[in-house]
Amino acid sequence: MRRLMLILCVLFAVPAFGAGLLDNRPSATLGAINNSSDFLPVREAFKLNLIDSTPETITLRFVPTEGYYLYRHKFGFKTEPAGIALGTAQLPPGEAKHDEYFGDVEVYHGILDVEVPRPTNDSRAFTLLVTYQGCADKGLCYPPETERLSIDGTTVSAPANDSSMPATSWSWRELALFFLAGLGLTFTPCVLPMLPILSGVVLRGQVGGLRGFSLSLAYVLPMAACFALLGALMGMFGAQLNLQARLQSVWVLVPFALFFAIFALAMFGVFELKLPQAISNRLDRVANRTQGGSLWGAAVLGVVSSLLVSPCVSAPLAGALLYISASGDALGGGLKLFALGLGMGAPLLLVATGGAAWLPKSGPWLVSVKNAIGVLLLGLAIGLLSRVLPGPITLLLIGLLAVGVSLFLGTLELTHKTPRQRLAQLLGLMLLVYGLACWYGALNGQGNPLNPLGPSQSISNATPAAPQQAGQWLSISTPAELDNALAEARAAGQPLLLDWYADWCISCKVIEHEVLDNPRVLALLKGYRMIRFDMTASNPEQRALLDHYHLFGPPALMFFGKNGAEISDQRVIGEINAADFAERVANANDQN
Repeated sequence: MRRLMLILCVLFAVPAFGAGLLDNRPSATLGAINNSSDFLPVREAFKLNLIDSTPETITLRFVPTEGYYLYRHKFGFKTEPAGIALGTAQLPPGEAKHDEYFGDVEVYHGILDVEVPRPTNDSRAFTLLVTYQGCADKGLCYPPETERLSIDGTTVSAPANDSSMPATSWSWRELALFFLAGLGLTFTPCVLPMLPILSGVVLRGQVGGLRGFSLSLAYVLPMAACFALLGALMGMFGAQLNLQARLQSVWVLVPFALFFAIFALAMFGVFELKLPQAISNRLDRVANRTQGGSLWGAAVLGVVSSLLVSPCVSAPLAGALLYISASGDALGGGLKLFALGLGMGAPLLLVATGGAAWLPKSGPWLVSVKNAIGVLLLGLAIGLLSRVLPGPITLLLIGLLAVGVSLFLGTLELTHKTPRQRLAQLLGLMLLVYGLACWYGALNGQGNPLNPLGPSQSISNATPAAPQQAGQWLSISTPAELDNALAEARAAGQPLLLDWYADWCISCKVIEHEVLDNPRVLALLKGYRMIRFDMTASNPEQRALLDHYHLFGPPALMFFGKNGAEISDQRVIGEINAADFAERVANANDQN
């Protein structure tokens, strides 16, 4: 049971909070995605809201769905008629993002408010053309999109697919993660010992039955409501001030990274986190005067307890609040932290129905829980710093953390070990090797923690093919050219690979250089006619062709058999690695 609780704590205490803090760069190790249902249509992925229109300014709000982001340099604002001159749009700083193919860019993952100055002394009605472009973290880039908004002297007409109210940004999956995170936080050294005390004060021996359940529920719900209020306020705060975009500054990210590092030191026992003595004494007096065993007394104790445990879980709680601020959704923020409070109170409900015997006992294992949370907090700190530090420096820090954990696990100790200690030592040895690899890669200019040594130069065990000849790929850009290429391949009884590509698509570059040039992939593609449809221009004809094939944008890879029909179950949408794509090619070959 203790091991199970430790695993729950490590898995769920921090990752749910850190999701909004860490960079979500598409990974080259993602597997194939074989249908468009994994991605949203462009106007659902990026919702445009018209907030206000005055004679001086038009205020727009973009709400990217979680897992999608917008490019700062791709925004454009024009008018019809063209003679109405707009001022320079006011765009806040975005998140710095370095790409090995496109260099340094800025992106927006959270809510984005844009102010567009209107021409002075010009009250004519006009149409505002808003152009934007974004990508999915999973590796799909949408073509530039333009929406037309009717603007008059005082009001705004919203698009048919949208409303002026901010979209909610919560899901049942997120609520479940926050509940599990709250459950994990319960088994920390400063919260778990409170459960027997609270069960004695709240229940007063009335364990089991409807009475025990009612008393515990009266305690848990007000505690969760306090957290919900905090989450709702942060959701409103983030929506009004676009907190997520304003937090992408070195002057904010570095202090927050230090904040997480300091709380990690507290988890390691360097110092103890407490409320100020004056506040703590007053809360204790309130708790002591509160009558236990009554619904009202249990509710008051629930509110007081939410204040007492806050310092102990303040670092994960801060991460949760930052994550919520990115959504800008007061309702969603309230529900997420309400789920967190319910998770923290769930063990008390178990005590009320089954007794304290259901709970794991306090012991040295709690120290391991503290240390594990401390390591995760240091990981969050490095994740924040990765947005402002060069990739090699970030890789050095990751290696330092890995080596530190390795030494803590006793990797280099030669004393007699128990079986459990030997297992920890084996894990530490793996971390030591990884940490040294990070250091070596950082010294050689690498920055990818998933591949610290850089791209592998080894050759697959498959039969190597000759180097790809120039002109082996035929680049086309019109529907007519595509129809002709498909017809010629069908007439020749030749299989065809169709690569949807655009110069503005980062993932297309990754696939071009790391997948389609792979020796094993080239060997399997021998005999294929390879067509690259270049839709960089993203004109109406090309976009209509995307709709015809039920695609949202590049990258996409489609296989056509010798009979000219698409092998649809092997279609690839989004970024993919060479090994997974080679498997797709092999499957397509089996169906030819």
